[in-house]
This record gives sequence, structure tokens and C-alpha cells, in this order.
Amino acid sequence: MRALSIAATGMSAQQTNVEVIANNVANINTTGFKRARAEFTDLLYQTDRAAGTLARDDDTMIPEGNQIGLGVRTVAIRHLSMQGALAPTSNKLDLALDGRGYFQVQGENNEILYTRAGAFNKDANGQLVTLEGNVVIPNITIPSTATDVQINASGQVYAIIGATGQQQLLGQLSIANFANETGLDALGGNLFRENQASGAAVIGNPGDSGFAKIHQGYLESSNVDPVKEITELIAAQRAYEMNSKVISAADDMFSTITKNMP
Repeated sequence: MRALSIAATGMSAQQTNVEVIANNVANINTTGFKRARAEFTDLLYQTDRAAGTLARDDDTMIPEGNQIGLGVRTVAIRHLSMQGALAPTSNKLDLALDGRGYFQVQGENNEILYTRAGAFNKDANGQLVTLEGNVVIPNITIPSTATDVQINASGQVYAIIGATGQQQLLGQLSIANFANETGLDALGGNLFRENQASGAAVIGNPGDSGFAKIHQGYLESSNVDPVKEITELIAAQRAYEMNSKVISAADDMFSTITKNMP
């Protein structure tokens, strides 16, 4: 009985849907997190009678065929890159991106990784690093004599040196864009890696055409909407229950058939 296996694919798909929603809710307070959405597609169709074939008794063409779908499968987990709200922190090393782009950081074996989370700090050498210790690229080193750090919307980093208040340019932050940013590999820890699906990184300065601006003293919040997630969770739960009822009904029908068999 096909209904059993068809409904089972529906339950499996909705289980994946709930897992995606659960991860969204779990990261509701994660800096720079982008919510995900499960995308589904139908499976193959079993054709009992194809449309456009000739009827058996004459030359009349059949206008509609007889095809039975065999279920559903998850085709993608899409990361939605809408802008998150900017939350003020008053921390001079907290940076938020307003628009498209990713900060570049150094991963293992000098691999370049990408992040939207701009909660930065200084290491023992004064280098600008992420909370996990990844060095920000291009390298920015803040002198120990600096009394203040100022970062403008274009990514230029200045330090106020000593009691004289002399302003010194420390460097220029750059950010990366991708033709298909939803194709980036999510590594965890707010980090992403480019691949063939995302395309190669296009590097530019903040504020350039098509690139985000930097806001010092802010962090980008998660773009998860709790009301939307609850609504989608209820819908997924109902869909799961409906598929479960289909399995129960199909099982009852199968039991009835087998009991009445000679």
C-alpha cells in the first residue's frame, strides 16, 4: 500500500522542518545569526496511464493522465540573509554590518573565513580578533598607548594616542561579498567558508556600492522572528499529525483487507 510510504516521507520532511525551526529559535540571541528555512520538493510520480495516449477502444486521445505522487523530500535548507536589527552596546570594538557583506577572519592553516558577528576584542599583541580568537583580516593592531579607538562607516580604524590626543590611522577594514551567499558553508561559531556554490569572494571597502556600512558600538542581532517561528512550528506540527493519521488510516485499511482475504 503506497499510502504508508508516502505519508512516511511527509513525516520525515516535517521532522526536518521542526529541527530547522528549533535551530532558529535556539539561536534567537546569537549575534549575526541568519534564520534558515527548509525547502521541499515532490518525489517521482508513478504513471498508471499517461496523458496524451490513445484510448484502447478508439482513436480518442486521453486528455488527463493517471499519475500518483510518491511523496516528498527535503531539497535544501535555505539561509535567509535579511538584515538583523542593530543593537547598541557602547563597546568601541563591537562592529555591525548594515547591508551586504562579511568580515574576513583567519581560520586554521591561514584559511580565510567569513562572519557577520562583529563582537571583536584585542589579543595580547593588540590585534583585533573575534571572541574565538580568530584574527580579523586585514590585520589591525591597536597600540597599548591608545586611549580610544574610532572606526568610521567606511572601515577606517583610528586610534587616539596618549594624552596629546593625536589621531593615528591604524588600517582599513575590508569586507567580502558573494554572488550566492546562501551557498556558503556554515561551520558553526558564526563562521562561513566559501565554496563553488557561493562563488569567490568579492572584496571591497565598507560603504562602497553593494557593500555594507560599518556601525561602531553596535552588534547585528539575529534576524529570527519569534512570532513567525511559533507560527511555522504549529503548522509543521499539524502537518506531521496529518501524515501520522494517514499512516493510521492506511494501516487500518490494510488490516481490513488482510483479514477478509481467504
